[in-house]
Amino acid sequence: MRKVLIEWRNMSVLTIKGLSHVFDSKTLFNDADLSINNGEHVGIVGLNGAGKSTFMNIITGRLSQDAGEVKWLNGIRWGYLDQHADIDRSQSVMEYLRSSFGYLFDLNQKLEELYAEMATEEDMDKLDKLVNRSASMQEKLDESGFYDLDSQIKKVANGLGVNNFGYDTTISHLSGGQRAKLMLAKLLLEDLDVMLLDEPTNFLDLEQIEWLRKYLDGFKGTFILISHDTSFLNSVCKIIVNIENGMIKKYWGNYDEFLLQHEQNAKQYADSYERQQREIKKMEDYIARNKARAATAGMANSRKKMLDRIDVMQKPVSFEKPTFDFPYTLLVTKHLLDVKDLQVGYDKKAILPPISFEIGSTTKLWLRGTNGLGKTTILKTIMKRLPSIGGSFVFNPNAKVNYIEQDLVFRSKEINAITFMNETYPKMSQRDIRTQLARVGIKNDLATKSVGNLSGGEQVKIKLCALMQKESNILILDEPTNHLDVSAKEALFEALEKYEGAIILVSHEPMYAEKLCNKVFDIEF
Repeated sequence: MRKVLIEWRNMSVLTIKGLSHVFDSKTLFNDADLSINNGEHVGIVGLNGAGKSTFMNIITGRLSQDAGEVKWLNGIRWGYLDQHADIDRSQSVMEYLRSSFGYLFDLNQKLEELYAEMATEEDMDKLDKLVNRSASMQEKLDESGFYDLDSQIKKVANGLGVNNFGYDTTISHLSGGQRAKLMLAKLLLEDLDVMLLDEPTNFLDLEQIEWLRKYLDGFKGTFILISHDTSFLNSVCKIIVNIENGMIKKYWGNYDEFLLQHEQNAKQYADSYERQQREIKKMEDYIARNKARAATAGMANSRKKMLDRIDVMQKPVSFEKPTFDFPYTLLVTKHLLDVKDLQVGYDKKAILPPISFEIGSTTKLWLRGTNGLGKTTILKTIMKRLPSIGGSFVFNPNAKVNYIEQDLVFRSKEINAITFMNETYPKMSQRDIRTQLARVGIKNDLATKSVGNLSGGEQVKIKLCALMQKESNILILDEPTNHLDVSAKEALFEALEKYEGAIILVSHEPMYAEKLCNKVFDIEF
């Protein structure tokens, strides 16, 4: 396959022409064009709700566009990392990973059947033909490294921390984050021409992100990546595609270079929009004044035809930074949480050595880990979502804890933000609920859309809004910046920095955590 790709070096592997799509009365794409060439490493960016995941769903054929053409180059092998995909949970981890090479296992099965047929064949001419066929099949298996597949699989899987939850483990026993890692490992093993990756770093730790960075940097094919981790985008992407104002615009350079170009383009677009609006207003005024007079009606009609032909620019995205604020309730004592020889795990089996640490009333702790298992389990254990296996943890009797989980779980994907807030805080008025949601950027129709139709970032904002309604003196936050765009992450950082209580933070973004936290606890095996 890679030999064929050499011939495609300067060819477009994906061509989009005239793409238009409206989702829940919002125009996401308006006659947009884009071309992705072979070998390009592309990052997709845009504000929460701009249409990044919708773009992925359209180019993978999961969603039909309203107009326009989406065309893949014939013969291209592409794959999509969809963290919400439903996979066969009855398989073991290794069985699932081996399915990346299903065609080789099928070939091996046919070869074994051929050998069985050869053992009973007495006609020498037929036997010669069978021998030749088997030799050809054997050569393909040898060239593909079939007999060393498990080591190939483990090289990739270990880099992403899959080995930490066991190759014999049944997928049904894995958490959502573990399944996401597993699906990413399988995608990388498939040796595709184009990889479509939607926030692949969300469930990875620092060491695993670094491994993935090196892998993608050396990837010879094409990838299209959605990520809100700007340092990751900077390190792996040579092209940035921005989705904004119904347009899809391609920028050459990394994320920092994109920002410089985008700022200038955004100003030019806003100026052009204002000029067009003034021209439209002048024409509308002229038509209104002159259409009723016989002497000028013809000119008014001519202006009306001109007005109808104008390709009206979309109003620039009115950016309003969300506001987060977590109310604090005073804790007189300095001692808040004592964790001593705590053992965490599943089915009475510990996954980590005993853990001990203390949290004071103003401690901001970064729970850091180089491997892909344990941090979320620790948080769920001290929140009593999972039973402890040994040791102890004791909160101060006056501790008031607020907790946000990594997984975006709602009672139902059909409920909307207002219903969720009303169920969480029944005494809040509808007016107060809408006001609080608007503060975090969930306003107007976003507040009444089903959460299943909102972006990941918008769903996180709803969860954070719920946290803002309850006083606390310790916040326990498991990857709170997942899915948030740059501006929302900045707003969250400002709120957490201002918060007077303690924080236990799990985050895969070192720049974010290092600036916020005054203490680090490393999880080590």
